[in-house]
Amino acid sequence: MTTQHYDVIIIGAGAGGGTLAYALAPTGKKILILERGDYIPREKDNWNPEKIFQEQKYQTREEWLDKDNHAFSPEAFYRVGGNTKVYGAALQRMRVEDFNDLQHYDGVSPGWELSYEDIEPYYVRAESLYKVHGQTGEDPTEPPMSAEFPFGAIAHDTRIQEVADSLQAKGLHPFHLTLALNRDEENPHSRPCIKCDTCDPYPCLVDAKSDAQVTCVDPALKHENVELKINALVTKLVTDASGQKVTSVEVELDGTTQTFTADTFVVSCGAINSASLLLKSANDKHPNGLANSSGLVGCNLMLHHHSALISVSDKPNNTGFQKTLGFNDFYFKGPHQDYPLGQIQLTGKAKWNRLDIFTPDSVPRESLEYMARHSVDWWLTTEDLPRPENRVTISSAGKIKVDYQENNLKPHAELISTWERYLREVGFFLFFAKKMPLKVVWHQGGTCKFGSDPQTSVLDLNCRTHDVENLYVVDASFIPSMGSVNPTLTIIANTLRVADHLKTALVA
Repeated sequence: MTTQHYDVIIIGAGAGGGTLAYALAPTGKKILILERGDYIPREKDNWNPEKIFQEQKYQTREEWLDKDNHAFSPEAFYRVGGNTKVYGAALQRMRVEDFNDLQHYDGVSPGWELSYEDIEPYYVRAESLYKVHGQTGEDPTEPPMSAEFPFGAIAHDTRIQEVADSLQAKGLHPFHLTLALNRDEENPHSRPCIKCDTCDPYPCLVDAKSDAQVTCVDPALKHENVELKINALVTKLVTDASGQKVTSVEVELDGTTQTFTADTFVVSCGAINSASLLLKSANDKHPNGLANSSGLVGCNLMLHHHSALISVSDKPNNTGFQKTLGFNDFYFKGPHQDYPLGQIQLTGKAKWNRLDIFTPDSVPRESLEYMARHSVDWWLTTEDLPRPENRVTISSAGKIKVDYQENNLKPHAELISTWERYLREVGFFLFFAKKMPLKVVWHQGGTCKFGSDPQTSVLDLNCRTHDVENLYVVDASFIPSMGSVNPTLTIIANTLRVADHLKTALVA
């Protein structure tokens, strides 16, 4: 065994860990990032739909268990940059109301102990860092903003503009999605983004997507005090005899178990894997898992309800970059419902390879190719509610078990049917809706929620564990509820907030 000492060890190089490394790099503190995966290679397969959809080339091959102990392979990416390497780059703020108790069909989405106003300055910083494009004043649910978006909105292609105009004529409020892309619409030759048709859910071959690797990890590594170890799987956090401080991590690296010590440790493995690591780090002072005196580590897992809705019309859709349009008209209230339904946005332009996953097995390839030429492709998201019984545990064989029972499903079905009705009115006649199964864990959160009471939360309001004084968690684990938007921008903003706290704590 070898031992090396650092000021800060960050476990995970995704939206949380990567952003934290970037924010702390200028402090001069000795920082080690441990990433269990490798870089996604820059190769032509990055833009090959068969490799992405049929072969799932860049995903983990790990197996987890569902509530019935059936094995499944999660759609997760253990890579430098984490899941942001293949995300759709739609970075959106939670709404003001999402930070308060909000009544849903199936219960209350709980409020936070911090308000939107507490997070708002960090949203501004996150949008600047990740080069977010957008246009204020379009979305009726838009929260107050103390600064404009750093870049103007990405323009709709012709067919998408037609759809937006047609739906606006029906009384809806189309808005330009807020997208994290390195593009200048006025001078496109000056920046790498070419608005291609292989953005969502592909890796970006030209590094134009503002993912955590390109935006944060790579710049952080330009500082001599920051080090990254790849293919470094952290298996355990080790505490001192009192159990009050983590002293080291055990890491599987280069075929051996190595030990690294630090003054401060930050877990950022994604909500499911972060909870798993804490549970696997149980010891005599923490018999139910590290930092788990509340019994809530792994509990309150949220995954969102997602459905792809493929809508087909007689008009061809030759759009390249499709993911520019969204609707929040039913975010808080349906047309006939007094409870939230969720968000509607476009997804990346579907090729037949992707439709092959979303449609029934009986649909022949020729039909899939016709649909791909004529479809406009939507992504519908509804909030699920945190429940203590929806939890991450570890099986007797050491596998991650995701014991998750869906809730608040009725609004999601109503969102799909509502949207189909509107689309029929503007010329679409054929629809395929597919709800994403458990393996689609793209929006995971809640497993180590934060709060001021150690009996009802795992982390304090600075995302430090209540039980262990030098251990933090900075991914979506902390979120008590997450609205119906992608949580990534909130992860980034909160990480910048925690980084400000750590900058003070590290010099204390």
